[in-house]
Amino acid sequence: MSKNIVVIGGGIMGLSSAYYLQNEGHQVTVIDQSNMDAGASYVNAGYLSPSHIIPLSAPGVMRKGIKWMFDKSSPLYIKPRLDSDFLRWTLAFNKSCNKNHVEKAAPVIKDIAVLSQDLYRDISEKENIDSHYETKGLFMLCQTEKALETEVNIAHYANKLGLEAREVNAEEIKKMEPNVPINAIGAAYFECDHHTTPHEFMSGLKDVLKNKGVQFYANERVVDLEVENNTIQSIKTDKQIIKADEFVLAAGSWSNMLSKKLGIKLLLQAGKGYRVNSERETGITIPAILAEAKVAITPMNGFTRFAGTMEIAGINQNINKVRVEAIANAAKRYYPNIELTEEEKNNAACGLRPVSPDGLPYIGKSKKCNNLTIAAGHAMMGWSMATATGKLVSEIISEQNLSLDINPFHPDRKF
Repeated sequence: MSKNIVVIGGGIMGLSSAYYLQNEGHQVTVIDQSNMDAGASYVNAGYLSPSHIIPLSAPGVMRKGIKWMFDKSSPLYIKPRLDSDFLRWTLAFNKSCNKNHVEKAAPVIKDIAVLSQDLYRDISEKENIDSHYETKGLFMLCQTEKALETEVNIAHYANKLGLEAREVNAEEIKKMEPNVPINAIGAAYFECDHHTTPHEFMSGLKDVLKNKGVQFYANERVVDLEVENNTIQSIKTDKQIIKADEFVLAAGSWSNMLSKKLGIKLLLQAGKGYRVNSERETGITIPAILAEAKVAITPMNGFTRFAGTMEIAGINQNINKVRVEAIANAAKRYYPNIELTEEEKNNAACGLRPVSPDGLPYIGKSKKCNNLTIAAGHAMMGWSMATATGKLVSEIISEQNLSLDINPFHPDRKF
């Protein structure tokens, strides 16, 4: 049965949900507080990475986070503040930083990322969206024996989960990437990983949705919800009131602000990431993550993207030049012939990634609202999990058999 559905959020989660919902014959409206041309969906590293099986909340991360609190250029910067939501999130995050959690989360992350990778390819081919989809794998470049041991162990663990990954030495790296000097003693190479140019996919998908009749309202903020008997009757924006049968909450780092109005306490923190683009020829053809620095480098369509850092400091779009400089310095350490210019660094942009405490997204319905489906909290894996999330959202609302078990993603789960 066709339903009238409002998707709150015009990022990759919202657009993916709209795509699959529209394909099921529903009438879909997408609403977003921005112009839908910036943010995390546009500035990410473009990875479709089943390799990223280890959640952010891994053993030792909290200890590192506390240490890094005093270094604003560190890969993970958690700004301490007296805020009840932040404190609850921090306690839950710390609780999740253990081996048992990683062993439970890794197969779940792998399954949704693999499905999502297949669906990206399917959408791109079916809808003729050219987003520079490449299947060149991913290096985890290491400069120290300790980091290499860690990354190779992860590669072996990935093998056990059915993913293609192997160790490569410095000579093999040189053969695979001959046109640019790389300062690394070795790497884990994940053949299973693919990459895209994000803004091209976003632009193409928006055009597809508009042509299919999806209604878009940009620069429009949801300010209130009319609720009766645990059911949303309508949403009130700063411009209008919109009624619908079903609602999808895919508002990224802002999702918990709206969920609070329904009594749904999503533990979410905004994790800011930065990107610097260089349109100069770099010689880089294979994406890489600089293991010690936690910086991602991606050859995209017409430019190379340098991206990284996780800054948990509340919702703000401020550019911290110290963190941008840290990305540039890291790139220079691993790729000695590459030096980002002042102009490139001055044109840096950022995006806010919604981070759950356990590294797993929230996908599904809360018992506190009958007609709201949540799709948020994907952290650094948003791009890698988006299309699968959109398909799951559509299956939930259309009351179909689910492609994956969504119990690990339940919005009401306890931490």
